[in-house]
Amino acid sequence: MASANQGWCTVVVPCYNEAGRLKTAEFAEFLAGPAGENIRILFVNDGSSDGTLAMLERFRKSHEAHVQVLDQQPNAGKGEAVRAGLLAALRLGESEFVGFWDADLATPLEAIGELLREFEDRPEVQMVFGSRVRLLGRDVRRKASRHYLGRLFATVVSTMLRLPVYDTQCGAKLFRATPELAGILAEPFLSRWVFDVEIIARQMRASGLDAGQVEQQIVECPLRRWDDVAGSKVHATDFLTAFWDVVRIWRRYL
Repeated sequence: MASANQGWCTVVVPCYNEAGRLKTAEFAEFLAGPAGENIRILFVNDGSSDGTLAMLERFRKSHEAHVQVLDQQPNAGKGEAVRAGLLAALRLGESEFVGFWDADLATPLEAIGELLREFEDRPEVQMVFGSRVRLLGRDVRRKASRHYLGRLFATVVSTMLRLPVYDTQCGAKLFRATPELAGILAEPFLSRWVFDVEIIARQMRASGLDAGQVEQQIVECPLRRWDDVAGSKVHATDFLTAFWDVVRIWRRYL
């Protein structure tokens, strides 16, 4: 549950052809409970070709106080759907925090409160990222192949950024809603899938490439629960594209 002194948090959920698997009942249960009291969900329909938009509009009408829908046409990829949603949330100016969450709820919505607590009493922290670390007392279930590819990818990214990042690709991230964040999001992303890395690189550039300063601005929060949900649109072969995108990001920003 968010701290009582926190304002609204708007969480962007990018959706592409989710009509058959979006867990609307789980979203509804969360928003109806105390943990969802100060949370808004902004669903971004990313040019879906099924009934996703109609389903989202029906859900919005039954939860108008907490749910908004942005229709992005045509399909532009997850990164641009997230960017459009975050910029829309920032333009409204009603939220103290904004962020994004994967539609499959591999990270439970209850973790929003865990990430928000990382901002408390730490004004220097600008970004909090969920991190899939399998520790005793944590229920993190991930396929071995994805885990080891993820470790390799994170090692490459950490070396490139000169930051000890454990997990760049977890789809649970929150940010302070600031003009600086709007500046970071102003340009379209180079990458459709590893835009998370690009956000960190843009933060690095905004901080004068001062890795020590950025280490104080970004916090990774180990998740209590994460489940590798079936039906993911990311495949092992996408890691090859991701590695090339990391090179492109390095050339552009660093």
